Amino acid sequence: MTHVDADMWTLPWRGLGLSSNLSTADVPQPYRLLDASPGLFDYVEYSAPLSLEEAKAHASLFPEMWRRRPDVPVLFHPVHLNLWGPELEPASALAELDAHARTVGSPWVGNDVGWWHVGGQPFPGYLYFTPPFNEAGLADCAAHALHVQRHLSMPLVLENPAVLARRGEWHVLDFMSRLHARTGLPLLLDLGHLFSHQLSAGLPLEAGLEGFPLDQVIEIHLAGGVVTRRGSRQFYVDDHTQPVREELFQLLESLLPRCPSLRAVTFEGDGHPPEVARVSLRRLRKLVPAGERPPLTLRAPRDLTVPPLTGESRPWELFDAGHGATPAASVEDEEGTLADRDFRLAVVAEVLDREWPLTRLLVAGTGESLAAFTGSSEYRGFFGGTGRSLGQVFSKWAMRHLREHPDEGASAALALEMLLPTLFLRPVPPPGPGQVGLAEDVRMGALPVDLSELVFAARAVRRHLTARAWACGSLELSGLESLAQVARRPGQGPWSFLVRRRGGAHEVLTVAPALSEWLRKLASRPIPVEEAPPALLAEAQGRGLIRRG
Repeated sequence: MTHVDADMWTLPWRGLGLSSNLSTADVPQPYRLLDASPGLFDYVEYSAPLSLEEAKAHASLFPEMWRRRPDVPVLFHPVHLNLWGPELEPASALAELDAHARTVGSPWVGNDVGWWHVGGQPFPGYLYFTPPFNEAGLADCAAHALHVQRHLSMPLVLENPAVLARRGEWHVLDFMSRLHARTGLPLLLDLGHLFSHQLSAGLPLEAGLEGFPLDQVIEIHLAGGVVTRRGSRQFYVDDHTQPVREELFQLLESLLPRCPSLRAVTFEGDGHPPEVARVSLRRLRKLVPAGERPPLTLRAPRDLTVPPLTGESRPWELFDAGHGATPAASVEDEEGTLADRDFRLAVVAEVLDREWPLTRLLVAGTGESLAAFTGSSEYRGFFGGTGRSLGQVFSKWAMRHLREHPDEGASAALALEMLLPTLFLRPVPPPGPGQVGLAEDVRMGALPVDLSELVFAARAVRRHLTARAWACGSLELSGLESLAQVARRPGQGPWSFLVRRRGGAHEVLTVAPALSEWLRKLASRPIPVEEAPPALLAEAQGRGLIRRG
């Protein structure tokens, strides 16, 4: 049963906005930026889970967003909302989405047309899969969109997806036009996503805009990205932390007069320092001046009958090819699929390197070996509702891999990295007044073999190979052999080391024996500052290894 109660939707003017994940750790922090530069933008578009309670629990800026809504309105851009894929969203999840959007006063809900998650488990880096631009993709995307809209009391706004691999015979704008015609839902035009399609297809930036229903576009997105080359083709990687391409500023300026229903222009400035975000927003402020405009009335779709999913758009086949489980040649656009796979593997490597920097280099340091992980049954099981993290799934795969391909050095690295998080299960006693104790984010560890050379080698090899890649244009992965040699020749133990926790990562530190022994004592019992050896106290304090009461 639809929540659309009227034949018409009334949409307010929002103006110029800044995106946010509502985390105090992210830059730019929208409210600090607005306080420093009043009038710089008009609203915040935030990304968060469908559930309001989950968003409140994980978004550290949520209380400030909630408090400031009367002066700084919001748009809700959900994550984990499939508008393509093998299964429709559960009705319970969509009920939470509707309640969330209504509670915060979001006049519409916009989302990229893609496959974002399996059973609530998002793809790493939120890298969704783009549907094929053909009749099969259109039929399945329309079923998803109508299903979602049936559960919403505000419009679902359809955003053109980012494109690396070309699949289907239609232009992305032709696909979005047909999706609008089939569903009656308004559109969100993401300029970087459009650029990604044009580059992948070898087309001019404005190709396909003639005949596209710009009068149905109610929001525009502008973000940073990187143009890269693979073989004979160019690709646009939608990485918001990068600078905004000049072509996109110019395209926005040309489109603004042609979009009569436009209600909002959002700058997705994720990762831009405040002084850099301010430069872009000031430029955009000239194109989207401050001030109110009359509300817009749109006709709501009358028929929200949801057709069955056909499955003919083959989402799981694209999943397997995109993760290396099957050859890229098994699906349409082999070169584009390889570019898409490269991006996905880079994100997986980045995530794994926070927990497993040694093991990942030793057992999955090349693209081929990393694809062996993402193409494994363990990785596919990650999306089966097991509740495990990606790092836990990787460790399970690594253990199986080392059973099948024994390597004592890699096994020692895996043992070390499996030990690190367990060291923080027991708290260290805090120092009292006038005392000094071990820092809260530092722990002592020990192993029967000495891996200090391996810890050093991993950092040195990574730094060297990265520097050479900048110079020669390719990453010479044969250099990883020296790391494997070091791993196979551990020193005699026992080995004492320190580990420092920073965010979700663990950094192994080596110190001189005298300092190590003194810190081990502090881990058991803080001592008065005057009893601390001055030289050890100064070194430990300078390295942030201790705290005072």
